[in-house]
Amino acid sequence: MGVEFVAKKKKGLRAVLSAAHDALRRKRVVAAVYFILRFLVIAVMVAQFFNGDFESVFLCALTLVLFLLPTVFERALMIDLPNTMEIIIMLFIFAAEILGEISSFYTTFKGWDTILHTLNGFLCAAIGFALVDMLNRTEKFSLSLSPVFMSIVAFCFSMTIGVLWEFFECGMDQLMALDMQKDAVVHSISSVMLDPTGKNNRVLIENIVDTIVVTADGRQISLGLGGYLDIGILDTMKDLFVNFIGAVVFSIIGYFYVKTRGKGKFARRFIPQVVDVQPEDIDPRQPKFFKKIKKSSPPEE
Repeated sequence: MGVEFVAKKKKGLRAVLSAAHDALRRKRVVAAVYFILRFLVIAVMVAQFFNGDFESVFLCALTLVLFLLPTVFERALMIDLPNTMEIIIMLFIFAAEILGEISSFYTTFKGWDTILHTLNGFLCAAIGFALVDMLNRTEKFSLSLSPVFMSIVAFCFSMTIGVLWEFFECGMDQLMALDMQKDAVVHSISSVMLDPTGKNNRVLIENIVDTIVVTADGRQISLGLGGYLDIGILDTMKDLFVNFIGAVVFSIIGYFYVKTRGKGKFARRFIPQVVDVQPEDIDPRQPKFFKKIKKSSPPEE
């Protein structure tokens, strides 16, 4: 019985991914981007297979699955994701996994991680805003939330995702000995742990030009970094700060989107709509049928 259950579960997963793939093919612009990125990922996967880097092969396979997740959620939740948002999500996944991890863009281009975390804050705020907006506009829920409240919820949602991601990075670094929280070289440190009296007095060391590590067998290893090695905290704070910037930017955009009752062309490209039938499933000769939106007076602050 257990084997049959696992087999059915695998078959169900394949069916879901297959349906998402078929639906994606019917969106011309999104499909074009999807197949280009898919071709590039498969090319990288083949190259890494022959290089014997099976960890990167697994990462490529995971990327192919992640490409389909927006469409899976779209069909499961009966929402219509704007093409712009779908494309940006796929480009984000490609930039993070293939370019960032496999092609080492995180170390080659110093601002790569910063760009992605800023974009992540923007996208997560868009997702948080969309969730509240869908509840606010559908007839199933009698909500009438102000633009300010919706923007605050979107901001908090984005920051929560950012914090959870930093927890994940720290956990992977501690458990798997990875380096997801990138280190930084600093030239001064200030710590109460250096106080010889054991009291709460900070000790400042400036003009550090090298760090020497002494191992258990007495070996002394000069790191040769030109300073002291900070372990991840500066990277974490930078990531959260740029996530904050992205979240604030979209929260402001979302505020004016609700204030003008959805007339903002830019914000509309990132906010899903609740639908009865997916647009790609509708005969192009027939009108599109969307769920009725609750008509009410504009939300007040």
